[in-house]
Amino acid sequence: MLNLYGIPNCDTMKKARAWLEEQALDFQFHDYKKVGIEVSTLQAWVKQVGWEVLVNRRGTTWRKLAETDRETLNEASAIRLMQANPSLIKRPVLDTGSQLLVGFDLAEWQQQLI
Repeated sequence: MLNLYGIPNCDTMKKARAWLEEQALDFQFHDYKKVGIEVSTLQAWVKQVGWEVLVNRRGTTWRKLAETDRETLNEASAIRLMQANPSLIKRPVLDTGSQLLVGFDLAEWQQQLI
């Protein structure tokens, strides 16, 4: 079973969900806004792909962070900030059970999932 993590109103999330449905791939959607994200999950993801990959530096959540938080970001502070502000996590995150796909890259998803 695929696990798709994100927030429902994000345009990229909508594209990812639609693509998964078009491919008839079963997935569970984990809504950060409603359920949040466990620190242990973030720690596991950081071990797999690195905190630099997971932090969304393009969104309004990033821009709203204190300048000192942005300038002194490291693994521990990134995990803490992503747990407190799940919108700071790049979307979507797709856990296939054997790998983690971060962001919706159609070519990569086709190669890895079909």
